[in-house]
Amino acid sequence: MSPTNSIFDTISSWQQEARSIRQHLHQYPEIGFTEVKTQSFIVELLTKYGVDSIDTSFAKTGVVATIKGHIDGPLIGLRADIDALPINEANAFSYRSQHSGYMHACGHDGHTTMLLMAAKFLCLNRDFAGTAVLFFQPAEEGLGGAKAMITEGVLKKYPVVSIYALHNMPNMPSHTFGFKSGPIMASSDRFYITVTGNGGHAAMPHTTKDPLLGATFIYQGIQSFVARTFNPLDSVVVSVTQIHCGETTNVIADKAELTGTFRTLNNQVRQQVIEQLEQLVPHIAQAFNLEAHIKFGAISHPVTMNTQQETERAITAAQQIVGIDKVDCDILPLMGSEDFSIFLNEVPGCYGFIGNGDSAALHNTKYDFNDEIIPYGASYFVQVVKSYT
Repeated sequence: MSPTNSIFDTISSWQQEARSIRQHLHQYPEIGFTEVKTQSFIVELLTKYGVDSIDTSFAKTGVVATIKGHIDGPLIGLRADIDALPINEANAFSYRSQHSGYMHACGHDGHTTMLLMAAKFLCLNRDFAGTAVLFFQPAEEGLGGAKAMITEGVLKKYPVVSIYALHNMPNMPSHTFGFKSGPIMASSDRFYITVTGNGGHAAMPHTTKDPLLGATFIYQGIQSFVARTFNPLDSVVVSVTQIHCGETTNVIADKAELTGTFRTLNNQVRQQVIEQLEQLVPHIAQAFNLEAHIKFGAISHPVTMNTQQETERAITAAQQIVGIDKVDCDILPLMGSEDFSIFLNEVPGCYGFIGNGDSAALHNTKYDFNDEIIPYGASYFVQVVKSYT
């Protein structure tokens, strides 16, 4: 049953255009910081819709647009991610990826389209207070697009008082929303460990210092320290995902390498994990007369932390679009990460979910965004902006 809402009704009448835009974006995916054609397409549409300004000076391929209301008021931020993934698409429909090795497997094509439709509506209906600032952000998929935009001063040039974003959720009922005040997505960090020993002939291990032996004990230590260090009620995941050592069967190598990731829903716990790893790794290695060093990835994401007032505003906006019964006000948090958290570290805001209905999982070769939810997400963005009037 469709909601009775003038915003929704208007945006729904543009569904053919919205579907065309989304499927065009799906056909021509580009990964982080290379979204040149995507950027150009977004700029073309924003110009057509009549936004007040377009800025392409941030993070190589980012786009920032402003739309002024007829009433004085604050700057309100709306963000959509625009990048794709390095995945070969397995779908066979007419608008499948035309860029071999790349696909929109996370729905960023849909997120971008929802924000474009919101832009069109706001340009035509300026009976709101303040200025809507639209952030079309590149390189969300682990490459630090949000950090790049903020480091380059996007929030100084556009000092929004709050910021909002949506992400589709496969197998969550379509036309429904989910929000949560506080942590809604986990932090994400990568670690890289190098264990150094002294290699030699495998027939004479007593003359060597075997780094692989130390690496296996480090692996066990990492995989077990969470259970004996952290409160079971704290959400902590530490995973060693790779071990590399040696090149042949009869030689003990000089070096072993381990890599992995850890995630939490609490920034204090995140810091504890870092400190624990920094202590555990070199000391285990020392017990085997080896040396070990750990370093952390340049790109990391803090906990995605929604602020209470902005979450309440988001919930109300969504309820005005789909009704109270289709908005989960306390959705379970996810251990996945999101670099929108970088924005939320600087500005109050809310990150929420919109149901994609029955579909393949995110980052799956068979995934596709549900075009039918575009007017719901776009209407939500408009309703959030109008709530400041």
